[in-house]
Amino acid sequence: MDDFLLKLSIMLVPALLAVTFHELAHGFAADRCGDPTARLLGRLTINPLRHLDPIGTLALLVFGFGWARPVPVNPENLRRIRTDMIWVALAGPGANLMLAIFCALVLRWAGPLQQAAAAAPGGMSFWEPISLMAAFGLYINVILMLFNLLPIPPLDGGRVLVSLLPERLASALRRIEPFGLLIIIFLVFGTSLWQKFFSPLVLLIVALGAGRQIEVVVRTMQLLFGN
Repeated sequence: MDDFLLKLSIMLVPALLAVTFHELAHGFAADRCGDPTARLLGRLTINPLRHLDPIGTLALLVFGFGWARPVPVNPENLRRIRTDMIWVALAGPGANLMLAIFCALVLRWAGPLQQAAAAAPGGMSFWEPISLMAAFGLYINVILMLFNLLPIPPLDGGRVLVSLLPERLASALRRIEPFGLLIIIFLVFGTSLWQKFFSPLVLLIVALGAGRQIEVVVRTMQLLFGN
């Protein structure tokens, strides 16, 4: 139980921020582009309870990636449907990019303070939990950003691709959206895409963000997931 509570204390706040701001960004961008649907439904809020999907949140805490309830967007309300839909789709990963940069800066700042405190008599510091949360925040936001940019509907990258393609090809791509989740599951668990491409790319970006504090990220991942 103590081990579970320790992991939860590290993961909960960064995970909630990651999925909440991802969906909030979609709704805010849609509202700015002329679609008030998210605002009228009360989804333009930082209250995570308005955005959480129970299964997606559980997956986020157990496997290191997950999802929230998608913010509803009515493309017919957008002023320039194709162009605005690109901005709405990119807003979510963009929010995760901003959070990843923020976490990287916190990690680079708190990491040395934690190490200095650990070397002092007593060796205890409140900077350690901040470093661990920042490390997980960096990791989870990079995961969500890259994962959502995969060009498969209903992911954000798929919506961007639909908006960029000629109508005939876009229409064909839209037809696979009902099967998008199954395709994603197959690609992640049934192919080497994750091991050979996605995971190394995540680790590269995380390493660039963490800098000299990459050891803190590695230690955090080992603590949380045992790998």
